[in-house]
Amino acid sequence: MPSPAGADTGAPVAGVPGSSVGPLSGTLRRGAAIATGMLVFTQLVSLVQTLVLARLLAPAEVGWFAAGTVLSGFLTTFAEAGMSNALVQREGRIADVATTVFWATLLAGVGWAAVALASAPLIAWIFSSDIVGAIAAVSAGTIVLHALTYVPDALMQRRFDFRERLIVRPVVALTFAGTSIILCINGFGVWGLVIGTYCSTVAWLVTAWTLAGWRPGADGGKPSFALWRELARFSLPLVVWTVVNRARDLLETAVVGGALSATALGYYRYGRRLGSLPETAVIDAGSYVLFPAFSRLAGDPERFRSAFLRALGLLWGLMVPVAGFVIAAGEPGVTVLLGEKWRGAGVMLVALAGIGPGVALMAVGMESIKGTGRTHLLNWVTLFTSVLGICLLFALLPLGLTGVGLALSLSSVVAGVLSLLLARPLAGVTFGELTSRLGPPVLVAAPAAIALGLLEHLVSHSDQRGFLAGVAVLLGEGVGYLMLYAAGLALFAPAAWRELSAVVRQVRHAG
Repeated sequence: MPSPAGADTGAPVAGVPGSSVGPLSGTLRRGAAIATGMLVFTQLVSLVQTLVLARLLAPAEVGWFAAGTVLSGFLTTFAEAGMSNALVQREGRIADVATTVFWATLLAGVGWAAVALASAPLIAWIFSSDIVGAIAAVSAGTIVLHALTYVPDALMQRRFDFRERLIVRPVVALTFAGTSIILCINGFGVWGLVIGTYCSTVAWLVTAWTLAGWRPGADGGKPSFALWRELARFSLPLVVWTVVNRARDLLETAVVGGALSATALGYYRYGRRLGSLPETAVIDAGSYVLFPAFSRLAGDPERFRSAFLRALGLLWGLMVPVAGFVIAAGEPGVTVLLGEKWRGAGVMLVALAGIGPGVALMAVGMESIKGTGRTHLLNWVTLFTSVLGICLLFALLPLGLTGVGLALSLSSVVAGVLSLLLARPLAGVTFGELTSRLGPPVLVAAPAAIALGLLEHLVSHSDQRGFLAGVAVLLGEGVGYLMLYAAGLALFAPAAWRELSAVVRQVRHAG
């Protein structure tokens, strides 16, 4: 059985033959290569699933699902309560910590599932829909299932066990896609999504426990209330941050579904869904490595500083061109892929373009803050960005879905910048060094995105050419855009280009 404490001893990475935990530069590149290679596959599965379901379901049905599951998603945060992060960051008494976290999150999950079930009539009233209320009641059980995944996932992350990305995530994606598509084809409608969610969560649970090789108490670990209180002190700012963001998601869903319509909520859901595909593929591959790596390097200022700057340059350099492409061709792209009835989702996607760069900044800033144990600093990010986000949401709501998307984008970028500024002194990084990492990708991507936008909207018109021809045009435009970005980066920011090229080569080698 793999030892949860393996990460503390520098043991080889489980599931990755011949690997060992080294400096963050090597770990991040290796981890990004392994995780991104499979994440590309996972996101392709999600994309195909999204395209197929968009043809089978009406926007209103997707809106019902979003409304009905928003409460269970929100309460899942309370069940986890930041304990997974505490387990990853912890250095001693790992067996006792793992057992304590297991029982704490399981009991919390059962309690919050009961709350979700009891709240279903309220959800039905808020959205004026009995179907939404029924979905909310049925979805309550997913909170308990998610609670059972936290410890095995955290233990694998502690020891840089990338099988969580190589195996667990693809199994989850394939299970949901296969189940939901088959059921929707056979007329289950929105309930196909609900059943698919349960099936994929069960698949997640089975594979995670199998790979983690851990059972509560089997390694001698015992739950401890005193230890739980110690973990809770570390986790509290993370819980506040996550709860506030989940609450904003709930508020946004209620506002869009109530003030606009179920169809608008469907556009909102799929716009965010499509926007999260590249964001997840790029950020998740890095942030899964960053937190445990920063935790280990926190006592070595020079290595921590170098790792901070490398991670920032890498994630920012990958996300900025994605945002540029979305702004330039997002609306026609969604229309080509999903059909004319989903054009509103394309509008939403364009307005959400700022979320990716914001998350890239947060991935570096917040993970480094967590790695050094200074989680209290996150309270400033939570307070400022939550107030700003809510104010922007209501101020821009008269613009419809575009206003909602812009509010999310702006608050995400502000949260990223603020977390980066708070992390800067911890990493010993100067403002000049930050500017040298953040400036060149923006200066290179902007003219390339402008050229792409002019080509698409004045000449190509991919959304007027049918599915196959439209996809071909978009692919051609995407390749040309990336070539322009790569050439500009190689010319004006050679250091950033070398770092990105190294990761791309390792991803190709891993594939």
